[in-house]
Amino acid sequence: MNRLDWSSSRGKSLRGSVQVPGDKSVSHRALMLAAIAEGTSHIRGFLEGEDTRATAAVLAQLGVRIDTPSAGERVIHGMGLHGLRASSGPLDCGNAGTGMRLLTGLLAGQAFDSRLVGDDSLSKRPMRRVTDPLASMGARIDTRDGLPPLHVHGGQSLGGICYALPVASAQVKSALLLAGLYANGETEVIEPHPTRDYTERMLAAFGWPISFSPGRARISGGHSLRATDVDVPADFSSAAFFLVGASIVPGSELRLPAIGLNPRRTGLLQALRLMGADITIENPRESGGEPVGDILVRHAPLHGVDLPESLVPDMIDEFPVLFIAAAMASGATVIRGAAELRVKESDRIATMATGLRALGVEMAETPDGAIIHGGRLGGGTVQSHLDHRIAMSFAVAGLVADAPVTIHDCRHVATSFPGFLDLANGCGFALQPAA
Repeated sequence: MNRLDWSSSRGKSLRGSVQVPGDKSVSHRALMLAAIAEGTSHIRGFLEGEDTRATAAVLAQLGVRIDTPSAGERVIHGMGLHGLRASSGPLDCGNAGTGMRLLTGLLAGQAFDSRLVGDDSLSKRPMRRVTDPLASMGARIDTRDGLPPLHVHGGQSLGGICYALPVASAQVKSALLLAGLYANGETEVIEPHPTRDYTERMLAAFGWPISFSPGRARISGGHSLRATDVDVPADFSSAAFFLVGASIVPGSELRLPAIGLNPRRTGLLQALRLMGADITIENPRESGGEPVGDILVRHAPLHGVDLPESLVPDMIDEFPVLFIAAAMASGATVIRGAAELRVKESDRIATMATGLRALGVEMAETPDGAIIHGGRLGGGTVQSHLDHRIAMSFAVAGLVADAPVTIHDCRHVATSFPGFLDLANGCGFALQPAA
């Protein structure tokens, strides 16, 4: 695939209404649960991104019929808990870490072997934090020194476990809960800090008995899932780039309709408010078991904060763009307890530190966070390291930088946010392919 570079420059004030795509996390989970449910499920608001399409393609390889009546819609003809069939070839997850980790849990209880593979970036992401606890349940999963590809052996008898996560992770929790559907006895997951509870809410919506509260979830095997329709809310992680952009560009006022406001996902909202952002929620409501609302954000001067560690698990995907907000805030922003950032699509602490320093920002790395001294951003050239959230975050930086910001290798943005370029430019960005 050819490299795609971007140039981001100062544009206009960000104005208008921006409809961001459907939530990636909900889209992944809706596909998987619908695939093993009894009956036909209809998903609306499905994210048409490369990651979610990769998960749909994997499920199709496993025998699931998935229809696409229109963009953003999927009709899944469920196979039941034990209806999936072996694939004759490897299951390609592309760049989707969520897809691979959750599928590992789902496939651990099948009667057949599966081989999960990914692209170069995904093949460097650690999987032992999923495979080790699954092994404690009786799964057999071969890795390449803890990295993909993963060979998931079928025909294993799984038993429920009580597992205390050493590091809070919604992906690991979800993988264990999916394996728990096939396990004898009870599976309980205990977290050091509560993480997003999409899987728990969706299991309940599909009719599986589950007990959950912040930081704890418990299920038992031996039940079944029934088909249900899912309305996917707009993705808060996608809205994050516009929340920060409108906060730091003078004269901005943006409306972001129908955004998913799951409290385990909206840590950035609280962090920005602590920094002085002007953000209000209008028309709060519920859709498909998930809280939803319209977000109105206006420009406001930001100040640095000592970020409460309690917010970290609820904003783990939004840290790159928070670093941009911190770079434009007065004073210092201190981040701790975010070591998981080092094992995302890139080492997001190191990647953001290198990029921000290239733009003249003083940023010190720590093992589990950073200290960012804000005030201004200069122009320059930064590397995305094939990380979609890094690329979009530096696109936001270009809105307020003293000179254009060139971002190398942005081709993976489509994994989570198809159409980002057009939406961004439509509300005031000045973003274009670099010469």
